[in-house]
Amino acid sequence: MVTLNRIYTRTGDEGSTSLGDGERRPKFDLRIAAYGTVDETNSAIGLARCSVRTEAPAIDLMLERIQNDLFDLGADLCTPDRGVDLGYEPLRIVEAQVERLEAEIDALNASLTPLKSFVLPAGSQGAAGLHLARTICRRAERLVVELSLTENEQVGVAALKYINRLSDFLFVAARAVSALSGGDVLWTPGKNR
Repeated sequence: MVTLNRIYTRTGDEGSTSLGDGERRPKFDLRIAAYGTVDETNSAIGLARCSVRTEAPAIDLMLERIQNDLFDLGADLCTPDRGVDLGYEPLRIVEAQVERLEAEIDALNASLTPLKSFVLPAGSQGAAGLHLARTICRRAERLVVELSLTENEQVGVAALKYINRLSDFLFVAARAVSALSGGDVLWTPGKNR
């Protein structure tokens, strides 16, 4: 259970913050940037949900679950697995969360027409919001992958899979929302030459 009695602690005033295991790191640290960008993804999803809620209520419910998962992912990334007993069981992304995303991608994609061009991040407000969340998610994924390849840093396999599948989900969800309002806005190569 999380209890937040005070919002500011002054412990970060000198430019560092604590990981879940208590280790202090500079606020520009790659691990902090990775889970901070996961948080940014979550916020973008929240903004997209304001429109998706009425455009596609079933997708909104999926996004609500995903927002909770992203807090799980942030907790996972915030507490590196160094194989030491922390006195508690740290929260980790598990394969079942990845599998649920895959099932939802497949279900949404089943009714969509195959693409013959790239999709412009447009369409309805909800679709555009999901495309924005997708691009932020891809940035988060690049940071998480970089972190996983950094010496003495650990990232769980399920966490890597989850962030990769999430951007796929957001793309398919944006297409599904667009389908409700006329379909994808497609890129026309060289259209304005």
